[in-house]
Amino acid sequence: MRRLARLAARTPADRERYLDLLRALAIVLVVLGHWAIAAVEYDESGRPDGHSALTALPWAYPLTWAVQVMPVFFLVGGYANAASLAAHQRRGGDAIGWLLGRSARLLRPTSALVLVLAGGALVARLGGAQPDEVRPVVWFATIPLWFLAAYLAVVPLTPVMYALHRRLGLLVPLALVVLVAAGDLGRALGPANLALPNYLLGWLAVHQIGFAWYDARRGHCHPSGLRTRCLPMSRRAASAMLLGGLAVAILLTGPGPYPISMINLPGQRLANAAPSSVALLAVATAQLGLILLLRERTERWLHRDRPWQAVIAVNSVVLTVFLWHLSAAVLLVGALHGLGLLPTPEAGTAAWLAWRLPWVLMLAVVLAVLVAIFGPIEASTGRPRHLRASARWAGARAALTVAGFAAVGYALAANGVAAKTAPEPLGWPVEALVAYLAGAGTLRLLRSGWGSRD
Repeated sequence: MRRLARLAARTPADRERYLDLLRALAIVLVVLGHWAIAAVEYDESGRPDGHSALTALPWAYPLTWAVQVMPVFFLVGGYANAASLAAHQRRGGDAIGWLLGRSARLLRPTSALVLVLAGGALVARLGGAQPDEVRPVVWFATIPLWFLAAYLAVVPLTPVMYALHRRLGLLVPLALVVLVAAGDLGRALGPANLALPNYLLGWLAVHQIGFAWYDARRGHCHPSGLRTRCLPMSRRAASAMLLGGLAVAILLTGPGPYPISMINLPGQRLANAAPSSVALLAVATAQLGLILLLRERTERWLHRDRPWQAVIAVNSVVLTVFLWHLSAAVLLVGALHGLGLLPTPEAGTAAWLAWRLPWVLMLAVVLAVLVAIFGPIEASTGRPRHLRASARWAGARAALTVAGFAAVGYALAANGVAAKTAPEPLGWPVEALVAYLAGAGTLRLLRSGWGSRD
């Protein structure tokens, strides 16, 4: 508590505390949503297997408009990345140095998960487990990494996209939305692969809005019109976003071709979340409007000591909570199965609904233990050394940084698309594991000072 009080006391007066609350709430909602919607059953071989119960709960589809909060995370990420990049550049740092600093906070806790799961898979294999038994466990535990793969693609583009934002303002996210719509049209009329760019373009559009929020907060609002660099923050503008976003989303998912659920379900050609669709961006617009309407009152509340200290506490381990929340489910299912106490009620039944509360409470206890063990890795990640490229190694340092991010992003994406039952000896596709270790190791080497000077 004393540490939290000290951190709260050192909070800059101009910090947008509301953004920190939004980040924490977004991750907590993701965790609770994944836990609450999980259904566990036994497969044909008698092993526990988990899947989403959402297909059995059509009444819950509209609720996904509230609990699909990945756009909120990218919005907050855009603001935070713009703020940290601007501060880094004011201190005389370059874009590559900034990228290396961001990689530390993202990859240190992620590497802990990757290494623990690979090590656990190796121990299981030595104990006699077969590859097709190990892979489903690793696959389920690493579901959160699909989001991190997308974020790791957006972060290296921040210096370029922020420069574009300062030149063209809100025209940039508008153009990205048009491209997302074109991708949706392509997958509706032609091969689904035509929408592959939407995996990046949709999140980039939301990330750009975070830039506009940052510039509005700092008063960098010229020029005017769609080329303004500032997000409209008035209550009138927020109400228009809320009502307009909802109206467009209703039209697209009612008479329109998009599914109501903002979380992907099997068999959906125009799935909204992966890749991002214009329907999801319409919902994100409505979410943004609501967020802005609540901003001023919530910001005042966050200037109280206890609420702000709670937000600081969650944010210090927020990525750890996100990364390990499905590993908590794996451990709990394994323990209950081993004890012969694992309930497997059919999804959507009264028994399944009654099991939600004890299920979530037990998972919270398991996750608390995991956060106590692995949270210090994230919480102890401080501000990186202020490194600048030496003239001799600047080009190599930049190329290796980009290659490191690309290798890690590829590894997480490759693991995500690999089959759940693939016979992987360590639970991971070998090429994905090698790429991750090479990419993360390269970035760690560069953060240590190679090719730089203080």
